[in-house]
Amino acid sequence: MQKFMNEDFLLKTETAKHLFHDYAAKLPIFDYHCHINPKEIWENKSYENITQVWLYGDHYKWRIMRAVGIEEKYITGDSTDYEKFVAYAKALSYAIGNPLYHWSHLELKNYFGIEETLSEKTAPIIWEKANAALKSLPCRKLIEMSNVALIGTTDDPIDTLEYHKLIREEGAMKTKVVPSFRPDKAVDPARADFAEYMGKLGEVCGMTIQTVADLKCALANRIDFFHENGSRVSDHALDYVPFVAGTEAEVNTILAKALLSQTITTTERDMFRTHIIKFLAAEYNKRNWVQQWHLASIRDNNKRLYKNLGVDVGNDAIMDVHLAKNLAALMNACAEDDQLPKTILYSLNPNDNYTLMTVGGCFQGGGIPGKIQLGSAW
Repeated sequence: MQKFMNEDFLLKTETAKHLFHDYAAKLPIFDYHCHINPKEIWENKSYENITQVWLYGDHYKWRIMRAVGIEEKYITGDSTDYEKFVAYAKALSYAIGNPLYHWSHLELKNYFGIEETLSEKTAPIIWEKANAALKSLPCRKLIEMSNVALIGTTDDPIDTLEYHKLIREEGAMKTKVVPSFRPDKAVDPARADFAEYMGKLGEVCGMTIQTVADLKCALANRIDFFHENGSRVSDHALDYVPFVAGTEAEVNTILAKALLSQTITTTERDMFRTHIIKFLAAEYNKRNWVQQWHLASIRDNNKRLYKNLGVDVGNDAIMDVHLAKNLAALMNACAEDDQLPKTILYSLNPNDNYTLMTVGGCFQGGGIPGKIQLGSAW
């Protein structure tokens, strides 16, 4: 009987096997949208047990645990790491056919040499085997085993990038670790913490942000700082694509309201975001950066869960939005002055892929192969 996880897992034809084994399997990974903490990479963090590397912060695993009725104390609560691992093993038994089931077993096989099927029954022995293997698998070793050529961590404009600097100066890693510029907090004037964030951004830049010109100056300053530290990519999370044209005077009025924490209307929010995103696109283009727009996420939906645990806890979902008209208008606004940089578009909603491909196709050119590309989201 064929093993569940043999070398041809999911490869159903001879062509598939040829393409994977002779080509794809040998290719390095360029991960330009990564959430690994650069501090852990610098410190070459060691993990005491598989729960720490598998379940701490992995809200995809948390969702399946909640779905099968696992109590929250075994997910994000104060249960022991062993109890959480057994709870996940129990939940995984109900996920056969789900990619999470495949991912978990591929990781057990490829990193820990474990080929048993994970279940509540096998959890104790797999716990022991995995933890024994982890003693010689610190963070950098796991990255090396994954054949990662580049990691682009997700970093806020006000980040110091201190660990990126330390990693680069040390020069010991084969993998290149660089920051990815994530300016979401500076782009959305309707955020509850927008005024506070403007204060922090201004402080980092040694200035007070009172006008749109000030904000643009501060963002350009930070883009330069990221560029000096190896960044060549930005990373924008957009629930939907905004497009409301407005003058700088109108956007200044919106900024003034936001700095006073006054209510921002949807039209004002979209006008501000349109203006700043267009500015940022031009800045990226000047520096030959790639911009990423990942779209259609509706976040923090379960307010009770959000209140208790905060963001990124398995509380986000796919949003149904009409992308084509505004996406075309925003890309066109950037392209009119020939300031549209190389762009990667992803929607969390797979129904949007044809829209992204056809709208993006309108803006190819400029002698740049694949100037507009379709990325893969969730």
